Amino acid sequence: MQEVGVDWKNFESTGDVSELCFPHLLNTSCRRPIRPRHEAMTIYILLSSISLLTVALNLLVIISISHYRQLHTPTNLLLLSLAVSDLLVGLLLMPVEIIYIEACWFLGDLLCTLYYVVDFIVTSSSVGNMVLISIDRYVAICDPLCYPTKVTQKRVKICVRLCWICSVFYSCLLLHDHLGQPGRSNSCYGECVVVINSIAGAVDLVFTFILPITVIIVLYMRVFVVAVSQARAMRSHIVSVTLQRSGTVTAKKSELKAARTLGIVVAVFLICFSPYYIPTLAGQETSIDASSAAVEIWLAHFSSCLNPVIYAFFYPWFRKAIKHIFTLKILQPDSLPHYYKIFTP
Repeated sequence: MQEVGVDWKNFESTGDVSELCFPHLLNTSCRRPIRPRHEAMTIYILLSSISLLTVALNLLVIISISHYRQLHTPTNLLLLSLAVSDLLVGLLLMPVEIIYIEACWFLGDLLCTLYYVVDFIVTSSSVGNMVLISIDRYVAICDPLCYPTKVTQKRVKICVRLCWICSVFYSCLLLHDHLGQPGRSNSCYGECVVVINSIAGAVDLVFTFILPITVIIVLYMRVFVVAVSQARAMRSHIVSVTLQRSGTVTAKKSELKAARTLGIVVAVFLICFSPYYIPTLAGQETSIDASSAAVEIWLAHFSSCLNPVIYAFFYPWFRKAIKHIFTLKILQPDSLPHYYKIFTP
C-alpha cells in the first residue's frame, strides 16, 4: 500500500492544507484530485451525458416491454432483465463515479464497499443476461421446432431470477474480506479502493469474462453455420428437400437478424472489458479505484449504454414503441389495441 505522509511545516508555509480531503488528519488524509478547470468541465459533461443516455435508452426498453403485453415474449423478458441491470449502472454507479473522479470519498468505508458490491452484482448479472440471450437465440434458430416447448416464459423467469441470485452470491463471496473489514485496502482517508488478490481475480476473470465469451462465441458460430446453410438452401430453391432431410425449419428472418447481433455483442464486450482484466491476465492483483482507474471502469460500464443500442435498436418493435412513447400515444386508453394493430402483419 502507498504510505501517505504530510509535512505540517510545508502546509503551514504554502497554504496547501486545502488540498487535503480531511485537513484535520494531516498524516492520514488523501490529497484532493486536481485538474485544470476546463479539463474537469469536459470530463463532467462527457460522463454525465453518457450516464443520462444510458438511463434514457434502458428506460425506454423497460417501458416498452413492460407496457405492451404483446412484447412479453421469452426473448424480450431477457432483454428486459438486461435493461434493468444496465439501467442500474447508469442510475447508481455512473453518478458516483462522476463525483469521485474529481473529489474525495466522504461516504465512509462501509458505503465504499457496498458500492463495489453493487458494481459486481450489476456487472455480473448483465454478463449473465447476455449469455442467456445467446442461448435463447441458439435454440430459436438451431432447434426451432422445440423452441416453444423448451423456452417458455416460466422457464425464462426462473433463469433470470437465478441469474440475479447467483450474481448477488458471487459478488458477496468475491468481496467477502472487504465486507468483513470495510476500508482495508484504503491507503488514506478520502479514498475508496478495493484490492482483489490474484486468486480471486483469476476466478473473476474466468466466470465474468472468459467463460461467458466462450459460451457466446461457440453458440454464435453454431448459429452462423446454420444460418449460412439455410441461406444456401433458399438460394438453390431446395428448401423443402433440405428441411425433410435435416428435420429443421428455416428460421424466421427476424430471428436470424437478432442472432447476427451476437457478433457485435462479442466485439463490444471484448473491447469494453479487456482493459479492466489486463492486470489479472498478467497475474497481478486487481486494484479497483473509481478515481485512478476511471478509464478502465468507465469503458467497462460503457457497454451498458451500448447494449440497448445493439439489442433493442435492431428490433423494429422498439423503434415503433419509441414513437408511441414520444408522441404520448402510450398514455391513451386504447394504446394497447392500437399498438397491436400496428405490429400485426
